[in-house]
Amino acid sequence: MEKSKGTPRRKKQKKLKGIPAAPGIVMGRAYVFGTETVSPPEIPVNAHEMAGEIEKFEDAITKTRKELLAIEKKISKEMGVEHGRIFNAHLMVLEDKVLHGQVISRMKKRKRNISFVFAEVLNSYIAALSSAKDEYLRDRSGDIADVGKRILKNLVGAQERSMENLGEKSIIIAYDLSPSDTAMMHKGRVLGFATDIGGRTSHTAIMAKSLEIPAVVGLENVTDMVSNGDFVILDGIHGMVLVNPSRQLIDKYQEEKEKYESIERDLGELRLLAGETLDGKKVGVAGNIELPEDVASVLSHGAQGIGLYRTEYFYMNRADLPSEEEQFNAYKSVVKRMYPNPVVIRTLDLGGDKFLSQLDVPREMNPFMGWRAIRFCLARPDIFRSQLRAMLRASVHGKIKIMYPMISGLSELREANKFLGEVKKELRKEKVPFDENIPVGAMIEVPAAAVMSDILAKEADFFSIGTNDLIQYSLAVDRVNEKIAYLYEPAHPGVLKLIKMVIDSGHREGIPVSLCGEMAGDISLTMVLLGLGLDEFSTSPIAVPEIKKVVRSIKFSDARKVAEKVLAFNTGEEVRNFAREKLYEFIPDLALELL
Repeated sequence: MEKSKGTPRRKKQKKLKGIPAAPGIVMGRAYVFGTETVSPPEIPVNAHEMAGEIEKFEDAITKTRKELLAIEKKISKEMGVEHGRIFNAHLMVLEDKVLHGQVISRMKKRKRNISFVFAEVLNSYIAALSSAKDEYLRDRSGDIADVGKRILKNLVGAQERSMENLGEKSIIIAYDLSPSDTAMMHKGRVLGFATDIGGRTSHTAIMAKSLEIPAVVGLENVTDMVSNGDFVILDGIHGMVLVNPSRQLIDKYQEEKEKYESIERDLGELRLLAGETLDGKKVGVAGNIELPEDVASVLSHGAQGIGLYRTEYFYMNRADLPSEEEQFNAYKSVVKRMYPNPVVIRTLDLGGDKFLSQLDVPREMNPFMGWRAIRFCLARPDIFRSQLRAMLRASVHGKIKIMYPMISGLSELREANKFLGEVKKELRKEKVPFDENIPVGAMIEVPAAAVMSDILAKEADFFSIGTNDLIQYSLAVDRVNEKIAYLYEPAHPGVLKLIKMVIDSGHREGIPVSLCGEMAGDISLTMVLLGLGLDEFSTSPIAVPEIKKVVRSIKFSDARKVAEKVLAFNTGEEVRNFAREKLYEFIPDLALELL
C-alpha cells in the first residue's frame, strides 16, 4: 500500500461504480492524465495562404506517422508484435484519403485555418462512432480520437504528455487510455487505472488484462470526480473507485487487499495441480486467448490448455488481411508453447461487434444476427480456406482442435467440413504434413443448435458452449444495450436447461462438452455447471485459479445435487441465491472474498 499519511480528510468522499477490467485492489494518489484538449482558434485565411495551410497539415501527418511508428516499435519489442499491430488501426486513420480530402475541401470552402477545420472534422467523426450501437465501433472511436489529438498537437505545436514522465507510483485517471498511452506505461509506476469510457472488448480492457494491472473502465465521469493528488482506492474485482475515502474505509480496503493477495498466493499453488473434485471427477480448466502473447498468462495461471483462441483479433486493426504464412507462424508459436496441452482454435468470427474495414462488410440492422461467423466464412472461401490451411499446417507442431462458430444446423457443419476436406486434399497433394485426425467441433451459441445438439453430436468431435451469444439469443437481450443489461442473466433457468440439453446430447454420443463464455469464469455458477456434467471450463486466464479452487474443494456428487435443485427453480435470482449459499457452505473464504 502506498502511504496514506496526509490524506486530505476535508475533501468529500465519493464512490463510483464501473466495469471491472482487471482484478486487484490498489491505493494511491491519482494522476489525471490527458484531459487537456487542443482547441485551435478560428482564423480566416485567404487564397494565397491555403497552400501554406495544406503544407502544415502534411507536415503534421508526417510527424504523427513517425511518432506512431516509434511507439509501435517500442510496444512490439516490450509486449509482442501482436500488441504492436494495434497501431495499424491508427496508421489506417492517418492515411485515410477521404479524411484528408474532407479537411482540405472544407478549408477551401470555409476559408478557415487548417487546424480549426481539422478539429471540426475530427469531432464529427468521433461523434458518429461514439453513438454507434455496437460496442466495437464505439470503442474504435478512441483510435480516431488518439490519432486526431496527435495531429492537432503537431499542427499547433502543443507539448505531448506521456506516461514516461510519470514520477511517483500513481493511479491513472483518464477519459480513455489509447494504446499509445498504455504502451508507455511502466508497471512499477502505474498502480492501476480508471477511465470514463471503455467496455470489456475495448483495447484498454484487453491491455489491462495483458499487463495484469488492476483497472476499472466505463465509469462515465471519473475525470470530473477526481483531481490530481486525490487519494484513491481502485477495486478492480468489483469495478469500484473510492475517492478521498475515510480512514475507516482505507483500513477496510487494506484488509480486503491483503485477503485478496493472500488468496491469490494460495491459488497460485494450484498452478501445477489438475482440475479434479474431491471424489475423483476430472474437469478441464482452460484459458481463452486473443493474441499469441496471451499464452504466457495462460501458462502462469495454470490452465490445462487453451479452450478458445479467438482468431479474429489477428485480422483486426490492420490495413490488410493476414497471409496464410503469417497465420501459420502465429498458430504454430501458440501450440508449440502449449504442448502437450491442447489448443482449440476458433475459425474467424467476424461480424456482430467485430468488423474489418478492408472487407467492406455492409452495415446491418441487427449485426449480431446477420452476416457473421461461419456464415461469413462460408461466403468467403478464399479467407476461410487460407485460415484452414494455416491451422492444419500448424497441427503437426502440437495438439490443435478446430472449432466453427455460430453453427445453427447440420448443413453449416457439413459445408464447413467439406471445405476442410478439400484443403486436406490439397495439402496431401502438396505433400505438406498435418494431423489427419485433427478434432473438429461446433460452437453451440444459437438456440436452434442447442435444440439440435443431439443431431450435431453425431458429426462433431466436441462441443463448446458459447454462452455470451447463447444467452442473448435465448433471452432476446442485446448484451451491449445498457438499458436492458439487467435482463442478461446467465443463471436464467431457460439458459441452464439449454446448457444441460447440450451436455447430455454430447455425452450420449461420447463427445466432450466445454463452456467458453464469460459464464465460465463466474465462480458463483461453477458448482452448478459442474453438476450439469460440464467437462471443461474455458475462461480468462486470470480466473483459472479460482475455478480450479472451486472444483478441487467439492465433491462431484454434491455438485450434481446442487444442479438438480436449481433446475427446479423458476427464476435466475433463485438460482443465484441458492448457488451462492452453497459456495459459502463449501468454500467460505473464497466466497467471502470474491463474490
